[in-house]
Amino acid sequence: MKSYRKELWFNASQRRQIIHITPQIEECLRESGVKEGLVLVNAMHITASVFINDNESGLHADFERWLEKLAPEKPYDQYAHNGYEDNADAHLKRTLMGREVVVAVTDGKLDFGPWEQIFYYELDGKRRKRVLVKIIGE
Repeated sequence: MKSYRKELWFNASQRRQIIHITPQIEECLRESGVKEGLVLVNAMHITASVFINDNESGLHADFERWLEKLAPEKPYDQYAHNGYEDNADAHLKRTLMGREVVVAVTDGKLDFGPWEQIFYYELDGKRRKRVLVKIIGE
């Protein structure tokens, strides 16, 4: 069995930003040489998410509006966590969007359903953060 590990680094220019990372994950899969197995992609920070969905800008805007209704950024004093950093909302949003995705690898390709793509969702940006890619298989 093969095992592959790589860290992808991101520096979002905005506090919240959705970044399409499927091409980077496909490149990792090529580098790994795995033809049958699993790919794990997870955010290594508690204010970022990795998720699978459609690469459609309207949907991405809907995520922003929905999350902001559920865990609004401001006022900062509404959260007990806020103090040193005003990012309690980012922690809550990450919980909703999830930490990681696992994708099957079949015949050397990500085994997606129709329209599925992988995204990194920065929820407290403007600093360098990373995603772990772990691939196992044959």
